[in-house]
Amino acid sequence: MPPRTSLLATTTLALLALSAPLAFSAPPQPRAVQAAAAWNTDRAAEAVAARPAAVTTSGSENAGTPAGAAFDSNPTTRWASNFADNAWIQVDLGGVIRVSQVKLEWEAAYGKQYVLEISGNGTDWTDFYTEDEGTGGTVTAHTYPQEATGRYVRMRGVERATAWGYSLFSFQVFGGEPAPASTTRTNLALNHPAYGNLYQHAGNSPAFVTDGGWPADLKADQSRWSSDWNQNRWVGVDLGAQSTIQSVDLYWEAAYAVDFDLQVSDDNRNWRTVYRPSAAQIAERRANIKSPGDAVGRHDTIDLPTPATGRYVRMLGKERRSFYNPAPSTAQFGYSLYEFQVWGTGGSAAAAYPALPQNPGGAYRQTFFDDFTGSGLDRNKWRVVRTGQEMGSVNGESQAYVDSPDNIKTQNGALVLESKYCKGCTTVPGGGTYDFTSGRVDTNTKFDFTYGRVSARMKLPVGDGFWPAFWLLGSDVDDPSVSWPGSGETDIMENVGYANWTSTALHGPGYSAAGNVGNSQTFPNGGRVDQWHTYAVEWTPEGMVFTVDGQVVQTTSRQKLESTRGQWVFDHNQYVILNLALGGAYPAGHNQVTTPYWGLPQSSVDRVAQGGVKAEIDWVRVEQK
Repeated sequence: MPPRTSLLATTTLALLALSAPLAFSAPPQPRAVQAAAAWNTDRAAEAVAARPAAVTTSGSENAGTPAGAAFDSNPTTRWASNFADNAWIQVDLGGVIRVSQVKLEWEAAYGKQYVLEISGNGTDWTDFYTEDEGTGGTVTAHTYPQEATGRYVRMRGVERATAWGYSLFSFQVFGGEPAPASTTRTNLALNHPAYGNLYQHAGNSPAFVTDGGWPADLKADQSRWSSDWNQNRWVGVDLGAQSTIQSVDLYWEAAYAVDFDLQVSDDNRNWRTVYRPSAAQIAERRANIKSPGDAVGRHDTIDLPTPATGRYVRMLGKERRSFYNPAPSTAQFGYSLYEFQVWGTGGSAAAAYPALPQNPGGAYRQTFFDDFTGSGLDRNKWRVVRTGQEMGSVNGESQAYVDSPDNIKTQNGALVLESKYCKGCTTVPGGGTYDFTSGRVDTNTKFDFTYGRVSARMKLPVGDGFWPAFWLLGSDVDDPSVSWPGSGETDIMENVGYANWTSTALHGPGYSAAGNVGNSQTFPNGGRVDQWHTYAVEWTPEGMVFTVDGQVVQTTSRQKLESTRGQWVFDHNQYVILNLALGGAYPAGHNQVTTPYWGLPQSSVDRVAQGGVKAEIDWVRVEQK
């Protein structure tokens, strides 16, 4: 991030860290799609120190731990509060800033619960980050996609982690002044709201393309947007008002677009293409194949032959750059852009991110229920999933899912998913022979829904590598432009054969597979998974709350997830899944078994062969407001 030496001198800043000057250069004369220009300077400088008078606090432990010590660029000094849970520290930025992130470096006396807030007047505060389970260390809270514009920023304590006060070595605020309306040619995008579709994680969100920062070598990993690994990805900016757009500068990291459309819109929905590279330019970009370590980015200056008008401008990727992986093989990643500049007249500093969705009021009502009391599976409610047809083999699991009463049946008022063993007996369409069969059902195309309270009463098998699950999956998972984890996945209950614990998790861009946002719970009072328990999640626009037998085992807010991990992808339909898998990545990660099957030891194979390895589901319920 670039610094500002004075709150009145420049339009971009990264406040309250180490001081380092920054040289600004005049914009180049526009030329269509050119290589990185020599005039570019390194914009990845450190931030400047705050004025000591700009910092206030509820109190300090003593004279040696004043509030200013959190802003003095000295990593050995610190602010320590008075011994109170409601202690606070705040900084006056000296002007109205769009804050992009805040970094806290805690001493041992950290906050277990605290809130980061912003204000325009120092009186009325809006939170942009809430911590309920703090563990100290370094915390970076990104604001995207929340609107966090104001003059004052504070950390307000709620609960201390120790008997001491709150203690911070460093409190850094990054952001910049949004470009105002202009009647002369200027970069109208600077510090304006930026948008995109799927991106990699919180540290590479669309917000970074308008922060004024890029490295001189167009190679360093800093201040950039990165899409997920899909060619049809876009990133754009809200200029705040109708504007006349003369040219656009794109500062690419090595993963640039070979082919792309530059588009404008009046409403952020209907788009008009105003530029696309020529066939010769596309061919030149396509031929520039390097190894990832040798590749560098490029600077494209696009001079529009006829100025365009619109409020929104975006780059829509059509083809990604290829890299040697190693030569002659090639691979493609996502798109990666340091900076998106829009040069012209018009615009408005009033551009703002829309408010995040709120939890609707009203009472819950039941919208889906099955207690499995019929003579067989109700196929008006459930779809049977088969390996080789509705799905492929996943996660290194050993079973094939089949549609057979040996694997899926109702019995004694419960749904039974049972695993069977027969060496080499099962061949699935498309090829593949399996030694095990099992059952998987879901509500896809029968009942897909957005938000609600989802619960099931279940009894599970015990044994290494038995992997029953009760979960939700985004209904757009089969759309190749979305796929997993962009679709989102909500694991209400997973178990890998251990008797005393289960786990919960969320998967999405930047927090998938082993890096999920999850938790595990151990049953109290000697409880076991082979007893009946109720597993549930309450899913709202504001977050997820997971419970086991009514006790909360994981709470994940949308605000914290997007601030620290990645994109919230749970504002669209999901569907319910029940399955019993055998072996695979998750069990193997715990039991370390590699033979005779990955994650499934011989003792568990013998158990399946003997019969009776099954997951039982008493009922499933969905309630919605």
